[in-house]
Amino acid sequence: MEAVAAAWHRWVDSPVRDAVLAVVLTVVLVFGSYGEGHPNQLGDVAQFRNHPIPHPTAALALVAVACLALAWRRRYPVAVLAVSVAAVAVYSLLGYVNGASLVAPVLAVYAVAAQASVRRAVVLAALTLAVLMTATGVNNPFGRYSDGAFVLIPGMVAAVAFAGIAVANRRAYAASVLERSEHDARRRVDEERLRIARELHDVVAHTMATINVQAGVAAHVLPTQPEAVAEALQAIKSASKEGLRELRAILNVLRQADDTDSVQPAPGLAQLDVLVEGARRSGLPITVAVAGKPFPLPATVDLAAYRIVQESLTNVIRHAGPADAAVSLRYQPDELAIDVTDTGHGSAAGSVGGTAGHGQAGMRERAAAVGGSVQAGPRPGGGYQVTARLPVHGALVEGITP
Repeated sequence: MEAVAAAWHRWVDSPVRDAVLAVVLTVVLVFGSYGEGHPNQLGDVAQFRNHPIPHPTAALALVAVACLALAWRRRYPVAVLAVSVAAVAVYSLLGYVNGASLVAPVLAVYAVAAQASVRRAVVLAALTLAVLMTATGVNNPFGRYSDGAFVLIPGMVAAVAFAGIAVANRRAYAASVLERSEHDARRRVDEERLRIARELHDVVAHTMATINVQAGVAAHVLPTQPEAVAEALQAIKSASKEGLRELRAILNVLRQADDTDSVQPAPGLAQLDVLVEGARRSGLPITVAVAGKPFPLPATVDLAAYRIVQESLTNVIRHAGPADAAVSLRYQPDELAIDVTDTGHGSAAGSVGGTAGHGQAGMRERAAAVGGSVQAGPRPGGGYQVTARLPVHGALVEGITP
C-alpha cells in the first residue's frame, strides 16, 4: 500500500499528469466549442443573428491553444494565464460562442491564485474578468449582454480565485507547521547534545582530576613511603571504575542498549556518600552536613544537585591545593540550598568558583534549567564557596506543603 501511495503522489505532482489532463481538457472543450458553433435547432440558428454558422473549424485552434497551455500551469502560471486569456479573447472577439472555451482561462486563474500572493492573484483575476467580459460583450452572437456565459463570467472567476487563494493559504500554513516542527526537532537535538556534553564533562573532569591527584601522590611518595602508593593506586582504581560506569551509562542511553548498566539509576544525592568517599580517597578531607528533613527531589533537581556538588569538589581537588572542603545541604519547603566551601589558596581563576573552563558555566546552566541559581566566589576568610539554590516545587515533602 505504501508503494501504491508513493506512486500516486509521484503521479499527482508529475509533469506527465499535467500534460495528460491538458490534452483531455483540450479534447473536451474543443468538441464543446464545436457543438456550440453548429446548432441543430432552428431556434438556436435564429439566435445567431448575422454571425457565421457553422464556425470555421480553424477558429477552434484558438480553443486548443488556450487549453494546451495549461500543461505548464505549475511552472509558468502567469504566462499560461496570459496565453489562455488572449486565445479565448480573440476567439470571442471573432463572434464565436465562447461558453465552453471560458473554462480554460478560468482554470488558469486558479493556478495563479494557488501559487501567487493574494494581492497578485486578486489583480490578475480582476484583469482576466475585465478582458473576458469585454471580449464577450463586444461581438456576442446572442446579443451584447444576453448570453448566459457573459453573466456567469464574474461568478466563475471569483469562485476559482478564492478557491486558489484558500489552497495557497492552506499550503502556507502546512509549510509553517512543518518548519516549526523541524525547528523544534533541531532544538531538542541541540538541547540533548548540550545535556550529554554536560554529563560527559562532569564525569570525565571529576574522574581525571582524582586520578591525576592520586598519580601525583603516588609518584611523590614512592621513594619514601611505598605503602602509601598502594592506597593511591586503590583510589585511582575506584575513581576510574566509577567514571567508566557513568560513561557506560551515558553511552548506553545514546545507543539505547539493553544491558544491565543501562538500567542504572541516574546520579543523584542518594549517591553523595559514594562521591564524597571517592574524593576523600584522593586526599581531600570533606565534611558533610545536612539540615532539615530530606525528602524525595524531582529527578531533574536531584541530578542537578549531584552534578553541582561533584563539579565543586572536582575544582577543589584540581585547583585549591592542600585544603579542606565542606558540603552543606539544607532542605527547605520550597528549595534545596547547597553550599560547598574550601579552605584552599588557589587563584581566583582556579578554585571552586573561579574555573576558567566550562565547569562554572555548566553549574549555572544546570541550576537555571530547573529554575535555580548558582553563585561562586572567594570567601572573606580565604578559600572559595559555591552556593546553589534549587527550587523543589512539586516535591513530596511529608507534612509540608511547598
